[in-house]
Amino acid sequence: MPLVKVLPDILASQVAAGEVVERPSSVVKELVENSIDAGAMTVMVDIERGGVGLIRVADDGCGMAREDALLSLERHATSKLRTAADLASVMTLGFRGEAVPSIASVAKFRMLTRRTEDISGTEIIVDGGKVRDVRDAGAAPGTVIEARSLFFNMPARRKFMRAESTEAAHVEQQVRLHALAAPGIRFRFRRDDKVVFDLPGVVNAIDRVRQLLGNEMGGELITIPERLGPGMSLKGFVLPAKHARKGRRYQFVFLNGRPIEDAAVTKGLGEGFRGNLQEGLHPAAWLWLVMEPQLVDINVHPAKREVRFHRPFEVRDLIAQTVAECLRPAPVKRPEPSKEISIAPITRPTFHSHQPELVTAPPTETASTTKRRAPDFRLIGMLQERYMIMESADGLVLFDPKAARERILFEKLFKARKDGMETQSLLVPLLFELDPRDFDLLLRERMALQEAGIEVEAFGGNTLQVRSLPECLTPGDPHEFLDNLLEELLHGPAAAGRFAFDRISKVIAMKAAQRVVPRFNETASLLEELFQCDLPYCAADGRPTLTEYNRKDIDRRFGVGRS
Repeated sequence: MPLVKVLPDILASQVAAGEVVERPSSVVKELVENSIDAGAMTVMVDIERGGVGLIRVADDGCGMAREDALLSLERHATSKLRTAADLASVMTLGFRGEAVPSIASVAKFRMLTRRTEDISGTEIIVDGGKVRDVRDAGAAPGTVIEARSLFFNMPARRKFMRAESTEAAHVEQQVRLHALAAPGIRFRFRRDDKVVFDLPGVVNAIDRVRQLLGNEMGGELITIPERLGPGMSLKGFVLPAKHARKGRRYQFVFLNGRPIEDAAVTKGLGEGFRGNLQEGLHPAAWLWLVMEPQLVDINVHPAKREVRFHRPFEVRDLIAQTVAECLRPAPVKRPEPSKEISIAPITRPTFHSHQPELVTAPPTETASTTKRRAPDFRLIGMLQERYMIMESADGLVLFDPKAARERILFEKLFKARKDGMETQSLLVPLLFELDPRDFDLLLRERMALQEAGIEVEAFGGNTLQVRSLPECLTPGDPHEFLDNLLEELLHGPAAAGRFAFDRISKVIAMKAAQRVVPRFNETASLLEELFQCDLPYCAADGRPTLTEYNRKDIDRRFGVGRS
C-alpha cells in the first residue's frame, strides 16, 4: 500500500488557506483586491466580532455568470492567466485563483453575484468547502461575498486569534491601505453595524491622503512630482522630518496599485531624508510606483506583501534622489545691504566666572530633619551648554541636569501614586489621530495610563482625546510632549507587553527631561532636589546623573608623578 497519497480537495484548500488566510484582515485583503480587479467604483466592507463572526465585502463591479461563479470556487481557477508568459506581465492584484476557495474552506461562505446584462443573479452557499446550494437570486449588479464563523472547522487556528478589537483594527488598517492604493474608488467600512469611515472616490491622491490623515497634518504634505526612471515612475507625498516616527507605520508604498513592503524603498526614503532625521526614526511617506511588470516579481510571497525587484538599486536611487530634491529648500535671493544698515558683531555668552562658586545644600533645620545634604561641589563652568563642570574633594565631576531631572520626576510619580495621583485637567482636551491598531491598544491600556495621571477617551473614529496630565508635569507644549510620549510607549524599544506603571513613569520622566534646558544658575537648587531622591546617582533608565574623575586617575593619564 503506497504511503504517499493525494490530499482530498477540501483538505488541500485548507492547507492553502494556511498561507492565504492568516486572520480576518487577510480575507478582507483578498476579497477587496478581487473587487478592485472587477472594476468596482464602490466597495463596502462590513465585519462583526472583529471579522470572526462576519466578513462581508460588497462591490458594484462586473459580477459573474453562474458558470464563472462556480469555477471561482475551484482551486487555481482564474481569469487573469492563460499561459506561463502571462505571469511575467500580470498587472491585476489577484491572479493565483486560491483566495476564494481557501476562504470558503474555512468559513460558512455565501456568494451573491450578477452581471449587468443578466436578469437575475446567482447565489452559492458553501459550508467548510462543500457546496450546499446554488440558485437564482435577485441581486444588484456586482458581487457580495460573506464569510461567517471564520475557522469554525479549524479550532487550532481559531485559538491563536487575537482579541476582537485587535483583529478589527487590523481589518480597518487593511481597508485604509486599499483606499490609498485606489483613491478613485469609494470605500465604506462598517464595524458591528457602526460606520467607521465612508470615503468618497477622489480625483487626486492627495485628497485621499488628507481624508485619512486629517486636515492639520494634511496641510503639511510635501508633494513629490512625478519622476521618471528606467522602466518606472514615482510620485507621492512626504511629511517634514519633524513628523518622523520610530516605526514605519506611516510609510505607505504602492506598486502598480498593490500595497507592498520592500527594503529598497525603505533605504531610499532614509537616504532622501539623510541629515534631517534622528537615528532610529523613519519618515512619513505615501509613494506610488508604476513599473513595467517584467522588472518585478510579485509572486515571491503567499500574501503578495513582499516583492522582488530585478534592479533594486535603481528603485532606491530614484526614491532617494526625488525625495532629497523635494526637501531641498528653494534658494533665497539676498537683498543688497544698504549703506544705512549696520550689523553688530555677534558675541557668544560665557558661563565661566573668575571666582569659583561653592554649591552646597542648605544646613539642616533641626536635629530631626532627615533630608540628605548634596555633596560640597565647587561649580566651575558649563560644557557645550549641556554638562556642568564641578570640582570635588577627590577630583573632577561632570553633572547631567537632564538625567537629574529624569530621576526627580520619576520618584515624584511613584510618590504621587502612593499618596493618590494628583492630576491637572487640560483646559482644552488634546486630540490625536492614530493608526487603528495604536488606537485600540491605547484604549485597552487606558486604566494603566489613568493610574499615571493621563486620562484618555475615544473621541470618534480613531481619534484619541487626552483630558489630563500628572500634576507634577509642566510641559511647555503639552500636545508635542504627549505626541512624543505616546510614540515612545507604542513603538519605543520596550513597546511590547502591557503598560506597567513603572514603564509609563520611566517614559514620562525621560520625555519630560529631554525638554529641560540646562542653566548654570539653577545647578545648586537642582542638586539640592536631586539628593532628596532615594537613588540620586542614576536616572530612571540607569544612566548616571554624576560622573566623577578621581585626581589619581587624572594624574595617571597625564603621567604626573612618573620618574
